[in-house]
Amino acid sequence: MSAKHSVSSSSVFTVDRNRAARFVRVPRRRNAERHFLFVISFTCSLGGLLFGYNTGVINGAVSFIEADLQLRPSLVGLVTGSLLVGAAFGAFFGGHFSDKFGRYKVTFVNAFMFIFGTLLSALAPSFEVMLFSRVLLGLAVGCASATVPVFLAELAPSEKRGQMVTRNELMCVTGQLIAFLSNAILGNVWADNLHIWRWMLVLAIVPAFVLLFGTWAFVPESPRWLMASNRHNEAFEVLKSIRTNEEQAKAELEEVQQLIDEDRKLHQNETISQIISERWARQCLFIGLGTALCQQVTGVNAIMFYGTEILQKSGMSNKAALIANISNGLVSLLATFVGIWLLSRSCRRPMLMWAQFGTVIVHLIIAFCNLFMHEGFLKGTVILTLCVVFLAFQQGSISPVTWLILAEIFPLRIRGIGISLTTFVLWLMMSFIGILFPILAESVGVSATFFAFSAFNVFALLFSIFWLPETRGKSLEELEKEFKSEDWEKLKRAGDFNFDENGSDQSDGPKDAPLRYESDRERTELGRNAENGRANGRRSDE
Repeated sequence: MSAKHSVSSSSVFTVDRNRAARFVRVPRRRNAERHFLFVISFTCSLGGLLFGYNTGVINGAVSFIEADLQLRPSLVGLVTGSLLVGAAFGAFFGGHFSDKFGRYKVTFVNAFMFIFGTLLSALAPSFEVMLFSRVLLGLAVGCASATVPVFLAELAPSEKRGQMVTRNELMCVTGQLIAFLSNAILGNVWADNLHIWRWMLVLAIVPAFVLLFGTWAFVPESPRWLMASNRHNEAFEVLKSIRTNEEQAKAELEEVQQLIDEDRKLHQNETISQIISERWARQCLFIGLGTALCQQVTGVNAIMFYGTEILQKSGMSNKAALIANISNGLVSLLATFVGIWLLSRSCRRPMLMWAQFGTVIVHLIIAFCNLFMHEGFLKGTVILTLCVVFLAFQQGSISPVTWLILAEIFPLRIRGIGISLTTFVLWLMMSFIGILFPILAESVGVSATFFAFSAFNVFALLFSIFWLPETRGKSLEELEKEFKSEDWEKLKRAGDFNFDENGSDQSDGPKDAPLRYESDRERTELGRNAENGRANGRRSDE
């Protein structure tokens, strides 16, 4: 390997510090890299919080927007769904832009898009301007959903990668909870002010400005992207600032370079048509797309976007519905913690299938209650309780398992096209439901709509039973071999895994799948190099 493409742990780095300084702010005290890494991860995760806030704020604001701008149900659906259409394209192209221009630049530009889109939506004088602003915000939301998890994973040390990436998911549901809280406060204090929706929307500008300033002041470029761009010295400076010592940074730099070289070999002169011409690759894409669709037909976003209106239609007043809707956000946040805990202790298939079965039952009960109960506070309370139970299934199992399956299901050769396509389809399906739900609720009623959701989830459950593989405890290489052999009995069984003293899965499965694709021999060798770096660091600290 030439010097240009190789980095040795014993190399002497000649660093152009003036050039590298643009990408790193070096911490100045012992163990400060931990605090620096926390600041970086918190700043980047604000993209996730804005994702959650902008998708959740419409829940309480939509009734005020409908009255102020005099919108009919079809236009209300377009205002809600337009953000999701923009998010689909933002997610599809966001990964490409971050690969071409860097994670840092995309995150920085994204912060400007959040600020401009927020101001434009809050000041929108008409439906057309509101529609444009929501599409723009959607582009920012989708770009953040595609860029932030990858950015965090590439900045985090391997032992903290899961924790940092999970923090982004927590920030998403936290953003939704903050949106529900602000909606309830503003909607109750200024209930008679039709323009209060503008204040609900404009509050998102606060985290957007923090994201902009924090990215400029603290966030470095991804060391992996710098290495892929042959900017080794700058990558080394970044790693030194967020790792314990130079030896660990050098060992990780060596590891990253070997992974990049392996990736280039695997993708050399290979077209997309050649990749998907193989039967096993098409099966992976089919399962990924099916899993993404199944996650959306649960109807979760009908509740997250229109929960307040559902409660109003059941007999609650607008003020009571805004307050009651907070419980949806609170349960979503708590259930996400539970889901993260369960994922380290349970297999994916049964965890998902039991939640899908529970969703079928809950949606049937919601439909019957809407059909036979008289409107009033009791009916609203029952519907709210059922929505909370459903969200516990969704956020505690279906959503985390879906995103994990999409990260694990695709072997390296089809990872790029697989994740891009499934994310694009997921967002499009989300927008489809967001646009259609108010139209269906107005034309055929809430009961018929939830009967339909229940039927769709029966098909989702059947899909999981017959098609969903078990990825727990399997390396990417093992999954690829099982897909190629079409051994479905083996695909539906978990691989070998073991537990630590706390009961957490410590197996060498694809838990960090987006960044892992080396062979077993290389994994052992690279792990030994990284451990040597950590050992040298411990000796230097002593």
